[in-house]
Amino acid sequence: MSWLFGLNKGQPEVPPGLPAQPPPPPPPAGGSSGGGDKPKDKWSNFDPTGLERAAQAAKELDKSRHAKEALDLARMQEQSTQMEYQSKMKEYEAAVEQLKGDQMRIQAEERRKTLNEETKQHQARAQYQDKLARQRYEDQLRQQQALNEENLRKQEESVQKQEAMRKATIEHEMELRHKNELLRIEAESKARARVERENADIIREQIRLKAAEHRQTVLESIKTAGAVFGEGFRAFVSDWDKVTATVAGLTLLAVGVYSARNATGVAGRYIEARLGKPSLVRETSRFTVGEAIKHPTAKRLKSKPQDALEGVVLSPSLEERVRDIAIATRNTRQNNGLYRNILMYGPPGTGKTLFAKKLAVHSGMDYAIMTGGDVAPMGRDGVTAMHKVFDWATTSRRGLLLFVDEADAFLRKRSTEKISEDLRATLNAFLYRTGEQSNKFMLVLASNQPEQFDWAINDRIDEIVNFALPGPEERERLVRLYFDKYVLEPATGGRQRMKLAQFDYGIKCSEIAKRTEGMSGREISKLGVAWQAAAYSSEDGVLTEAMIDARVDDAVKQHLQKMNWLHAEEEAQTLTPPPAGATAIGGKMGFTLPQSDAPQAEAVIAPVLDKQGESIAPPSDLDQSEEGKSATPAGKDFEDTVKAEAATTAENLVDPAASTDSEGKVDKEGKTGSLPPKDGTPV
Repeated sequence: MSWLFGLNKGQPEVPPGLPAQPPPPPPPAGGSSGGGDKPKDKWSNFDPTGLERAAQAAKELDKSRHAKEALDLARMQEQSTQMEYQSKMKEYEAAVEQLKGDQMRIQAEERRKTLNEETKQHQARAQYQDKLARQRYEDQLRQQQALNEENLRKQEESVQKQEAMRKATIEHEMELRHKNELLRIEAESKARARVERENADIIREQIRLKAAEHRQTVLESIKTAGAVFGEGFRAFVSDWDKVTATVAGLTLLAVGVYSARNATGVAGRYIEARLGKPSLVRETSRFTVGEAIKHPTAKRLKSKPQDALEGVVLSPSLEERVRDIAIATRNTRQNNGLYRNILMYGPPGTGKTLFAKKLAVHSGMDYAIMTGGDVAPMGRDGVTAMHKVFDWATTSRRGLLLFVDEADAFLRKRSTEKISEDLRATLNAFLYRTGEQSNKFMLVLASNQPEQFDWAINDRIDEIVNFALPGPEERERLVRLYFDKYVLEPATGGRQRMKLAQFDYGIKCSEIAKRTEGMSGREISKLGVAWQAAAYSSEDGVLTEAMIDARVDDAVKQHLQKMNWLHAEEEAQTLTPPPAGATAIGGKMGFTLPQSDAPQAEAVIAPVLDKQGESIAPPSDLDQSEEGKSATPAGKDFEDTVKAEAATTAENLVDPAASTDSEGKVDKEGKTGSLPPKDGTPV
C-alpha cells in the first residue's frame, strides 16, 4: 500500500484495468518555502497531495471491478515485503551469531597463545635453572677431582718415601747379614782346618781300612760268581740234550726272524704294487691305499663306459679319427690284445689330457697321469721310480692307460749335452720298459714340442694325432658349451647369487666365436669362468651383455700379447744360430706336422735312419754324424723329403733291434749295466 500513500520513490505503478493518473502539478514557486527566514517544523515538508491521490485512488478502486484483485495483490506484496524483512532479520541474527563465534574463536586463540607463551617462559626458566644446576655440579666435580688428585699425589709421595725407606732398610740388613755370613764362614773354615790338621792321621787310617774292606768284598763276589757260572756251564756242557735243544731253538729263532722280515718286505711290495700309488703318478682312477684309509667302508663303483668324445669339441676329421682310436682301444681291451702307443701333440689347451681321460673311461680302463717335469728333480731315484710306475701299471686287471703330459721334459734326445746322467738313465729305463707292446698298459704321450723326442721314443709310437686349434665352428660349440656350464646353469639353478640380463644368447655366442680366433679351448673355458666372476663381483649379481663384451675384449688383448711374446722369441731364435751339437727348432710349440694325414712313427724317424744308413760307422763316429742336424721340415715339403730319402736309402736302414742289444741294459733293481751312449742310438 506504499504506493497509495506516496512513500515509494518514483512513479507508482498503476494496477491493470485502472486509468492512468495525470502527473501531479508542480509545486508553486513560492509555496510554503517562500518564508525562508521562518523556522521549519516537522510538518513543513509534508505533501498532502499524496493523501488526496490515495483517497481518489481508493474511491476509484472501490468503483473498479478489479478492486478485490488489487487488494489481494497489495496484500501479497505486503506479505512478501514482511517475509523479506524477516529473512533480513534472520540473516542479521546469523551474522550476529557468526560474530559471536568469531569473537569466541579469537578469544580462544588469544588464550592459547598466552598459554604457549607462558609454557615457553616456563621452559626457558627451567632450562636456565637446569643449566645453572649443571654448572654448579660441574664446578663441584672439578673441585672434587682437583682434591682427589691432590690427595693421590700426596699418597704417591708418601708411598715413594716409604718405599725408599724400606729399600734402604733392606739394603742395610743385607749388608749386615752378608758381613755376618762372611765372618761365620771364616770362623768355621779356620775351625775346620784346625780340626783336620789335628785329626789327619786318624782320617788317613779310616780311609785305608775302608779301601781294604771294599777290595776284599769285590774279590769274594768275583770268586762266588765265577764258581756259580762255572758249575752251571759245566752242568750244561755235560748234558747233551740241553745243548741240542738250545742250538735248535736259536737256529729256529734266527730262521723265523729272517723269514718274517723277508715275508714282510714281499707283502709290503705286493700291497704297494697293488694298491699304492707311485710317487710319479699325479692322478689316477685306481683305488689306492689313501682312499682306503679315508673311506674304509666305501666300495669302489666301476665307471660305466661313456662316449669318448663327451664334452670334447674337435674338428670333424679329427673327431672321426680319435673315435676310431677309442673304438679300437675298447675292442683291444675286450679281446685282450696288444695296445697301441699314441703321441698327441699340439698347442696347449686343445683337449689332449681331457681326451686321454675320456678314452680310458670309454674303454673301461684305469688311467694314470704323470708329468715329465717330475722326473728330473728325482735325480738318482728316477730309475727306481720309473720301474715302480710300470710295475704298478702291470698289476691293473682292467688295463691301464698311462698318460705322460709334457713328455718332452725328460724324453729328450740323448745326444744333446743338456741332459744329465741321471735323466739319461731314467730315459733308458723308460725305453727298456716300453720296448715291446703290452696288453697290460697303453702309453699315451702329450707334448708341445715333439721334435725334441729321442728317436727311440719315436720308434715306440704307433700313431700320431695332431690336436690343432679349434676352427670357427668348433669355437662356437665351445663358447656355447662353456656359456651353458658357467652362466646358464648357475643362473637357473637358484642356489647362487647370479642373474642374466635379457639378450639373444645364440647371436652373442656366434659373435664371440668370431672374435676369439686363434684361441684354444682352455682359453675359451677361462673366458666362461671370467663371465661368472664378473656376475658375482657386480652389486646386483646381473651379467649384462656389456660385461660379457668387456671380458671378451680383455681375453683377446691378452691372447694377442701372448702371441707377440711367442713371435718375438721365435724371431730371436731364428736370428741366433744354434750351437754345435744341438738341433735347431723349427717352431717354438713344435707344430711342424700337418693337421691332416699325420705321418706314422716310421715316417717321422725315416730322416734319421737315412742319415745313419748313409754313413754306417762305429758308435764313436755317430756323435759327429748327429751334429749339425737341422730341424724337421714342415708341411708338404717334409712329406716329400721323407718319401725321397726313404726310397733312395731303404737298403741302408739300420735295424733298431740290433742296436738295442748292444747297449747297456737296465736290470730289475733299476741299476744300469753300463753308461748309455751319448750318440742318440736307440736302446
